[in-house]
Amino acid sequence: MALLIAGLLLFTLVHLLPAASPATRDELAGRFGENQYRGVFSAVILASLVVIVFGWKAASTSGIYAPPFDGGPIISAVIFFAFVLFVASKARTNYRRFVRHPQMMAVILWSVAHLLVTGDSRSLVLFGGLGIWAVLEIILCNKRDGEWRKPDVVPFSSDMIVAVIAGVAFAIFFYLHKALFGVLPYGSG
Repeated sequence: MALLIAGLLLFTLVHLLPAASPATRDELAGRFGENQYRGVFSAVILASLVVIVFGWKAASTSGIYAPPFDGGPIISAVIFFAFVLFVASKARTNYRRFVRHPQMMAVILWSVAHLLVTGDSRSLVLFGGLGIWAVLEIILCNKRDGEWRKPDVVPFSSDMIVAVIAGVAFAIFFYLHKALFGVLPYGSG
């Protein structure tokens, strides 16, 4: 479990730095150059994800609580909407008029959905940890950025394109979930 926690801490701290201390982020980018800063940032995030994956696989787990759901359409709908928000975070859409931080909200929805269908210690650390990180990130970004200025309305077709892309990504992950993560995305098994 220590490796999983270490990966999560590295992921969280590196992500929180720009929001918690914009001056430190700007100083590092100024010292090394913007492209090198982004490269190192991305490399450390990638390394943290590798540590998380190995930590997940190595962690022994025990039951903590009985999950209230066993997959199903409600959880699938929440995960699908998380995919929509995640894709919307990188596009000009009307979703961004209603959700200030769509990527972080996607992580929160994804985390909560997974916590509703799992009840083991390893899942609690991973999904709970990432959910807590996303909440902290929203709080720090709101503090850093000040008042929210909603973006202008964009054509509805932008929203539909995002929904289709999210739907395709959702279908791929749903289909490959067992192969990629060792767990069926629905029911037991």
